Amino acid sequence: MIAREIEDLLRDLAPQVLGALVRRYGHFDLAEDAVQEALLAATTQWPPLPDEPRTWLIRVASRKLIDLLRSEQARREREEVPVAPSGPVSAQDDSLILLFMCCHPALPRTGQIALTLRAVGGLTTGEIARALFAPEATMGQRISRAKKTIKQSGVSFAMPAEHAERLDAVLQVLYLIFNEGYTSTSGPVLARVELSTEAVRLARMLHRSLPGDGEVAGLLALMLLTDARRAARTGPGDVLIPMAEQDRTLWDRAQIAEGAALVTAAMSRNKPGPYQIQAAIAAVHDEAPTPDATDWEQILALYTLLDQMSDNPMVTLNRVVALAMARGVPTGLTLLEQLRTDRILAEHHRFAAVEAHLAELAGDLELAAEQYRSAAHRTLSEPERRYLVTKAARLES
Repeated sequence: MIAREIEDLLRDLAPQVLGALVRRYGHFDLAEDAVQEALLAATTQWPPLPDEPRTWLIRVASRKLIDLLRSEQARREREEVPVAPSGPVSAQDDSLILLFMCCHPALPRTGQIALTLRAVGGLTTGEIARALFAPEATMGQRISRAKKTIKQSGVSFAMPAEHAERLDAVLQVLYLIFNEGYTSTSGPVLARVELSTEAVRLARMLHRSLPGDGEVAGLLALMLLTDARRAARTGPGDVLIPMAEQDRTLWDRAQIAEGAALVTAAMSRNKPGPYQIQAAIAAVHDEAPTPDATDWEQILALYTLLDQMSDNPMVTLNRVVALAMARGVPTGLTLLEQLRTDRILAEHHRFAAVEAHLAELAGDLELAAEQYRSAAHRTLSEPERRYLVTKAARLES
């Protein structure tokens, strides 16, 4: 097994190991430290792979946690929270419980999301900061405070009886984990399949637990409909292929059918929420046999409705594109110009990429090339950078 495959396996197993330790011992912060040490041990001792990698990690992490608990501070904590120092730790998958635990109502929303992305999604502090449009130092402080709050709350490791107050945060976390997996915000590869796959797995577990919740079904549908295009998104050398140029015969029709059925059923019995609307948009894209057959008027209507519910700047940018495709490029460029006053949005690489795309459609190749290069300069994703630089070079030749 090569180093990359081991890294992917460890990322997938980390939240399961953390959940097993927290369920048995408590001490969320110390358990996370112990898991990190076990993961480090695995990187130096694997391959060969043990027969049961998860059991191996749980055993090693448990030993390291017990060592940490032998400190003077941990002995004082054990006076309040008894810890059994020996005996097997179950290897059952506690990821969903861990997810709800991190979304504890004692934490502010930003703390819930940041902590869960770190513990369950395995994202680094930098990746979390970029996903949430925040400085890395600020995000590190939020995660540290969130861990301390969880520790002081004395919360037991169990699925909360009243989970409704945590559900919005849980859904947002799963959405962000999936997005980081589908289009990585940084690094040499476009997609991190292990993250998007884990998000889909957790969303399926959540849907089985809450089959009547429309937004849970909508989020799962959105993931399936989006992930269905994965095989067509890149060419040789991880070259990015935009949707309009993808080979649609490579799209996973079974996933599309499952996702479309989920969102159709959810919207027929619930007041549509943001995830259901995004899933409906994805379904319109996926069900179009060719790019020219895309129903942009329907997509525009859905994005307009979504924009009224959300303050997500990426939704606004997507509405700009839909407006341009449905009503004409000049109309889209006019709206884009109005958004330039939002400094954070205007400095994002996606803003420059959208302006470049619309300028290209309008025939202003000089502006398009300039903005493609601007977007390439701002993105931290190597595949996106290569794609944007290539687009600019073709327009300039």
